[in-house]
Amino acid sequence: MIVCHCTNISDHDIRAAIDWMRTADPQTIITPGKIYHALGKSADCGGCMPLFLDTMRSSDSLEVPMQLRALRAAVTQEKADEGRSKGHRISQQISAA
Repeated sequence: MIVCHCTNISDHDIRAAIDWMRTADPQTIITPGKIYHALGKSADCGGCMPLFLDTMRSSDSLEVPMQLRALRAAVTQEKADEGRSKGHRISQQISAA
């Protein structure tokens, strides 16, 4: 099935690129951009992206490597703190002085 008409990419091409990338580097994070690059093509209009992503997700080789799965939780906690000190509000800084 043709997934991207602009660049003539099929579901078979996407799965083959994912399998090739996973074999070459088992720890790589696979993105649509990396798939386009592996196929020697680039995204054009983006209208295929929902179907492109669905095709990616249906591949058994797309799984995130086990050692990289906990990264999302670490980033979430970091974003919650936003790197600010506890007295980041002006009203707190004035009352502390």
